Amino acid sequence: MLLLMLISNSIIAQQASIPSKHLFISFNKTVSLIFPQIVASVDRGSRDVLVQKVKGMENVLQVKAGRGNFSQTNLTVITADGKLYSFLVDYAANSSILNIELSKTFSVFERIAAQKRCLSGPKDKQYDMLLRLSGLYIEQNIIYYQLELQNRSNIPYDVDMLRFFIKDKKQSKRTASQELEQTPLEVYGNTGLIEGRSKRVIVVALPKFTIPNKKLLFIQLTEKNGGRNLQLKIKNRSIIRAKAIQ
Repeated sequence: MLLLMLISNSIIAQQASIPSKHLFISFNKTVSLIFPQIVASVDRGSRDVLVQKVKGMENVLQVKAGRGNFSQTNLTVITADGKLYSFLVDYAANSSILNIELSKTFSVFERIAAQKRCLSGPKDKQYDMLLRLSGLYIEQNIIYYQLELQNRSNIPYDVDMLRFFIKDKKQSKRTASQELEQTPLEVYGNTGLIEGRSKRVIVVALPKFTIPNKKLLFIQLTEKNGGRNLQLKIKNRSIIRAKAIQ
């Protein structure tokens, strides 16, 4: 009995440390997830997520939305080799990533997440919460933003939203400032909850872009039912210095 309890606790601890990958799906498009092994089991957090295996290709899972604008849910997949894949699933009407090969994308995100901080800033700190841009990396036409989140208080931080948008450096009082939203292609890491006295690294993949003159990229982290909101302002010179992934 003691041995079984130890094994069970070990499995739970391993699964708790597995980072969740963000998956964006839509009502009108099908996303194909390509796993390195045969899909053994699938668990949906909501019926709003529709999944099916591809006949003759048991390592491919097709996913789409059952309805538009559903609330965030999750998807868990276990492959024949016993590996668990965890996804946070969001609705995105215009998602452009339709084929995701898990063996490749996970290795890229894992390599970036393991990199030491290579930027001295920018960062923002409020009420013992810290948000920092730790690194910028580029591969092909994708830029990866390595973000560090620290909760130095004893109060857990429930994330409401993590936004990327481009806006004017200075807003005129007479004119409204337009925000150009940047929708992530993928997000690696758990962005739902930051426990007290903890730190985590997440990696956000965005399509390659640079910023026009007199504008900045804003990264905004807001707390659900709270006021510990953080914001980073990224200049164009930081983006064009993105490092190649080694």
